[in-house]
Amino acid sequence: QVQLVESGGGLVQPGGSLRLSCAASGFTFSFYSMRWYRQAPGKEREWVASISSISTNGNYTDSVKGRFTISRDNAKNTMYLQMNSLKPEDTAVYYCNALGRNSYWGQGTQVTVSS
Repeated sequence: QVQLVESGGGLVQPGGSLRLSCAASGFTFSFYSMRWYRQAPGKEREWVASISSISTNGNYTDSVKGRFTISRDNAKNTMYLQMNSLKPEDTAVYYCNALGRNSYWGQGTQVTVSS
């Protein structure tokens, strides 16, 4: 059974940090590129960051460049998103996505940036 389970979300003040995790099971994680998406209330889901199956380098949407870092540990079947200097506009449900032969989605984790 394929599972992607996000964790690490929560409430944080502006300027703070969070580290999201996405734990994968049921498929060959190292064969898949991985992505983070987010969806704010009343808005469409948007791509945030991605990392290829073997790369250590990520790609980012402009609004998070220099603040967010995507990484993965293929030995642990886990992807991460380190989020620094968080802003209220980063508030959203964050989803992880695995893209390869198939596309898999997690259930999402809520990130709220508010004072």
